[in-house]
Amino acid sequence: MTTICFEDVEVSQDIPSLFKGPMTTAHIMRWSAAMENWHPIHFDWRFATEQHKLPDVIVNGSWKQHVMLQLVADWAGETGWLWKIRFQFRGMNVPGDTLEAWGRVVAKHDRHPFGVVDLQIGLKNQKGDDGTPGSASVVLPKRNGPAVPYPFDPRVLGPQKG
Repeated sequence: MTTICFEDVEVSQDIPSLFKGPMTTAHIMRWSAAMENWHPIHFDWRFATEQHKLPDVIVNGSWKQHVMLQLVADWAGETGWLWKIRFQFRGMNVPGDTLEAWGRVVAKHDRHPFGVVDLQIGLKNQKGDDGTPGSASVVLPKRNGPAVPYPFDPRVLGPQKG
């Protein structure tokens, strides 16, 4: 795994995308079972389409959450720490969708002794519709600086300015 340092990151830089799919009903059902989410909109086509007027069974929000966390954690690597993450569920994903979790650096903050990188993130389908927009903040070590401690305690960053 590559080590990323604060100095290696530039504003407007894209982070590597994470691709999932095409999604199948089996993928959605397996996640529902693993999470013990037995709501029929995730596995019963007739219930989802007739009772709730959905286009198909739908991908679980908890699965989308997992993918977003995986995207940012993979990029931060073993030396970074996902500090904050936010996103909204604004669109549905259904079987047949191929999903891309993506991210872009939007800001950098020197927070001695570490650096904080703010990301814009999202999860879009093959049509480019981003149904899960969000943001994340990652703490990265500085080159020749101390390692980001595990577990990370945000108090080491001190109070935010501005």
